Amino acid sequence: MGHALLSLGSNVDPLRHLQAAADALRTRFGEVRLSTIHRYPAVGFDGGDFLNAAAAIDSDLDPHALNDWLHALEDAHGRDRSGPRFGDRTLDIDIVYYDHLVMDGANHLQLPRNEIRHAFVLKPLAEIAPDYIDPVRMESLAALWAMHPDHDTQFEYVDWNV
Repeated sequence: MGHALLSLGSNVDPLRHLQAAADALRTRFGEVRLSTIHRYPAVGFDGGDFLNAAAAIDSDLDPHALNDWLHALEDAHGRDRSGPRFGDRTLDIDIVYYDHLVMDGANHLQLPRNEIRHAFVLKPLAEIAPDYIDPVRMESLAALWAMHPDHDTQFEYVDWNV
């Protein structure tokens, strides 16, 4: 059994897709700890704002199998991987941390994810796992968020009733 910290995002009917993802995670993994949802501007392209959140799960799947399962969930919600790397997303779920593993990106899985540098990933993760120690930076998520340049930015909160 491994502990995974996930980043969730959507900018296409985002609340519906994030709620469906939370339901699917609960159905498959049981208890899921969820952050609040915040609205963030798109990064890397000119598009609609994203709603982003984080989830913590205990998984009986190894990181690669979990990644495959999450990709299948994204696909079931209409994720289109044929377009540009940065673009609108019905659902985007990434494993940011799995236990304290460090993986270099072989087999299309990097742990921890580089996206931890973005507020839309770090802020929700620091909310649900503030004491988790990043195995590369050797700092807690709370400390990393406190040092983040966007720490004092007020992001719009969105209620998701899950």
